[in-house]
Amino acid sequence: MHDLEQHLASVQPLLARYGYAAVFLSIFVEGMGIPAPGQTLLVAAAILAARGELSVALLLATAVVASAGGNLAGYWIGRSGGRRILERIGAGPRLTKMESLFDRRGGVVVAFGRFVDGTRQLAALVAGSLAMPPATFFLWNLLGAVVWGGAWSLGPVFFEHHVVARSAGLLHALRPVLIAGAVVAVVLGVRWLRRGAVTHTSG
Repeated sequence: MHDLEQHLASVQPLLARYGYAAVFLSIFVEGMGIPAPGQTLLVAAAILAARGELSVALLLATAVVASAGGNLAGYWIGRSGGRRILERIGAGPRLTKMESLFDRRGGVVVAFGRFVDGTRQLAALVAGSLAMPPATFFLWNLLGAVVWGGAWSLGPVFFEHHVVARSAGLLHALRPVLIAGAVVAVVLGVRWLRRGAVTHTSG
């Protein structure tokens, strides 16, 4: 909780000076894969909105548009050159397995990966690199932007300040566990696909 309060305090000057523009730009570039305090700024802005210092409706619109737009830009960056990068670093046959896994669960990663640091910044790039169909990405991306933006923009309106802060703090504290869980899930998924491919070949 103390770390969260420090993060919130550190972004207050940005909000005080640039307001919605700071929230929009931070979330947008984060969706492109560039590290930025997008979620922290949104939480801080949401608390201010709950106090009546910012417009809840405008903050929600800002968060959804910036999140969807930033991820869309990240997707096209990945689609334009991401695959070549993966192939150059030796992804090779593993890339095919990753594509299969992403085809099965990629939409969920795009939509709800926003709640996990690391995934929030990279999911769109990976989706583009692995050539997820644009229509599929667009729908899951929009769903994720609405859910994520709504959760952090509207939360303080329906809950007390300390409840929102505790929820954000819990996610912040559990970040290493969530990231480790995601990595384990991907590894297990790839191993499952590999076993299936071996069995199919043997058959």
